[in-house]
Amino acid sequence: MKVTGREGRGGNFFSECERSVDTNVRRGDIYYADLSPVVGSEQGGVRPVLIIQNDTGNRYSPTVIAAAITSQTNKAKLPTHIALSAPDHGLPRDSVVLLEQVRTLDKRRLRERMGRVDGELMERIDAAIAVSFGLGNTQLI
Repeated sequence: MKVTGREGRGGNFFSECERSVDTNVRRGDIYYADLSPVVGSEQGGVRPVLIIQNDTGNRYSPTVIAAAITSQTNKAKLPTHIALSAPDHGLPRDSVVLLEQVRTLDKRRLRERMGRVDGELMERIDAAIAVSFGLGNTQLI
């Protein structure tokens, strides 16, 4: 096996021969992403994620900030959980975005774009991010 680039430094990066990633990633987009490897209670595997980074960062950075999405709708209802309906967001099942499970991902971890969140739901997501990050006196919408 030939090791090239960053792969030799312990990273789990996609090979050069894989398809190129859409560089038009936008805040509110939902993508499939490979979140492995993980440690402990982190969400892992190939799963949907919600892009929460601002569009300037999305445009110029090789990384994005994303929140994991789970189809386990029976998870504990936390103020950092926001429900997503499957048909409205390009998901195979009704799901929950986990704003306490936020990660920085290399864009090469992103697979296909599935859907998008915007409008009033994005305002609720912003409020849940504020709760998760302890940003001042927050009220859930």
